[in-house]
Amino acid sequence: MKQAAIVLLALVLCAPAIVPATGHDPTAPLRQFIDGFNSGNVQSAFAAYAAGTITIVDEFAPHVWTGPNAAHEWADAYDKHAQATGVTDGKVTYSKPTRIVEDGDVAYVVMPTVYLYNEHGKPLKEEGQVTAVMNRESGAWKIRGWTWTGVKPHPAK
Repeated sequence: MKQAAIVLLALVLCAPAIVPATGHDPTAPLRQFIDGFNSGNVQSAFAAYAAGTITIVDEFAPHVWTGPNAAHEWADAYDKHAQATGVTDGKVTYSKPTRIVEDGDVAYVVMPTVYLYNEHGKPLKEEGQVTAVMNRESGAWKIRGWTWTGVKPHPAK
């Protein structure tokens, strides 16, 4: 999600692709969202979300986004935060989930992550995790909500 203008332009010019996170793996849409974030593929990233109200909690203001447009509002806020703080080259890596709890058409997923970025040209790193709630919609898992929990940023080695 490079610039708010790019995100908005992509949303206007490209009809949202329906890219289902298929199969039985409730982590698939979370990986799809992160991979889309990393590559700037907004269609894939946004297609990982469930229909209706979703909730996102993250470390930058306003810290919580709720509603059917929460993913887009989060992306806009991320871009504004990045521009205001000199953040560039944001990338999230992830590891094998440490916990998956499935109960019918809902799942709870905890996935270790590392957020790597530059702030005013200095490489920084935040180890953390994403905790997400998934819903199965029409046979595909989708993100209903997630929260980022991480350590204080520190120099990347």
